[in-house]
Amino acid sequence: MIFRATFAAGLAAAILAAAAPAYASTSGWFQTEGGRFRLVTTGRPDAAGKLQGVLFIELKRGWKTYWRDPGDSGVPPQIDVSASRNVSAVEISYPAPQRHDDGYSIWAGYDYPVGLPVTFTIPSPSEPSLIEADVFLGVCETICIPVQARLQLDPASDPDNPQDAALVRAAVDALPAPAQPNFGVSPAPSEAGKLAVVANVPGDPEGVDVFFAGTDGYMFGVPERKVEGGKLTFTVKVLDAPEVKPTGKGIPYTMTTATTAVEGYLPYP
Repeated sequence: MIFRATFAAGLAAAILAAAAPAYASTSGWFQTEGGRFRLVTTGRPDAAGKLQGVLFIELKRGWKTYWRDPGDSGVPPQIDVSASRNVSAVEISYPAPQRHDDGYSIWAGYDYPVGLPVTFTIPSPSEPSLIEADVFLGVCETICIPVQARLQLDPASDPDNPQDAALVRAAVDALPAPAQPNFGVSPAPSEAGKLAVVANVPGDPEGVDVFFAGTDGYMFGVPERKVEGGKLTFTVKVLDAPEVKPTGKGIPYTMTTATTAVEGYLPYP
């Protein structure tokens, strides 16, 4: 995929620039059997208390890790900052995933070095903060291994470091663009217990895929792709749903083509 190659090129350049020893606003590497990972930050929150960073996962050849919804088995990336000082929340963003079939299940994830952008909320931006991040990942070769580590960093130790900023920028630039009316998905009539969408794509629909993220009590199966009457549709089984329809943004989705990706939200089914 071209968007994957673009991301890899940008990230490789940033990694070369950051090949020197890690600064204190960046955590040390945590080594695991399938690779290693660390947290990098820009070192300074903005006026609203948002600190940008990236969880960089460097996988060995043949190893994989999961997207935000790993399918019916697996471990989605998780970061707990409850042990931190002056850090109240963290949000993870995700580049477009790939579909993987390991013979036992079909799931979404990455088989190449990937940066997951993270946004930390700093309640008092003018006060010192210390990030103690408990990271939980699944890394897979023939079997999947859960990995847990505490990554520590002090964002103020090296603020505005250009090498760290380049890593964060490369990860953010690789995120899917916001969906548009002519490039995204829209709800379609569906049977009970299923969610159906029409994919709107400017150009050739060949190679288009849609990834639904189970959230707010929902769980989904693997989408079925169908072209009929000039329309490209995807239908997915709703494997689990909350008793009461949530009031959040909706179901997150990512749609990929051979060259790019977009993301948005669908109404709760």
